[in-house]
Amino acid sequence: MSHVLALPGSIRRASYNRLLLAAGAGCAPAGMTVSLFEDLSSIPPFSEDLEADEVLPAAVRRLRSEVESAGGLVIATPEYNQSIPGVLKNAIDWLSRSEEVLAGKPVAVIGATAGRWGTRLAQAALRQVLHATGSLVMPGPAMYVPDAGRVFDSAGHLVDRPTREALEAVLAGLDRWIRWNQAGRSSPDPRPPEPAA
Repeated sequence: MSHVLALPGSIRRASYNRLLLAAGAGCAPAGMTVSLFEDLSSIPPFSEDLEADEVLPAAVRRLRSEVESAGGLVIATPEYNQSIPGVLKNAIDWLSRSEEVLAGKPVAVIGATAGRWGTRLAQAALRQVLHATGSLVMPGPAMYVPDAGRVFDSAGHLVDRPTREALEAVLAGLDRWIRWNQAGRSSPDPRPPEPAA
């Protein structure tokens, strides 16, 4: 059994990326559980003064604890000005300090947007940031969701079949990626996911 923490890069209640990750619980392969981190808006701006305090902010401690206990992460990012949102970068900055709970953590990166390009630039920027933290970023399959308003119904449910199938493929790939890294990358089975074409 593997547990995956889903981290949306937006704090907007009706965020397409939040909705995409919420659908992940129903798209996960057998033996995987997916839980959504809902408290990103409570994490304060990173400050070495706060970091030096004996007691870190509660939201930061909770995020660190949930990341540490998860077998892997799936992060869904919107694209703001051709990059990732400040709240997401801020959370990663907190996670990369002190205990460095992202180091060696398997991570899948996806994204959805109302625009045409499916968050390609934001995902590239996020991969660069995660590389600096020592995260084990899954090479593929990729998932870029453009025109995201069409894939959800009015209640926020994922109703587009190709998008659901792509999400299933990402989570199945992440499951293999987690197990492959847990095995020390020394075993040919399970195979790592194929890189995206």
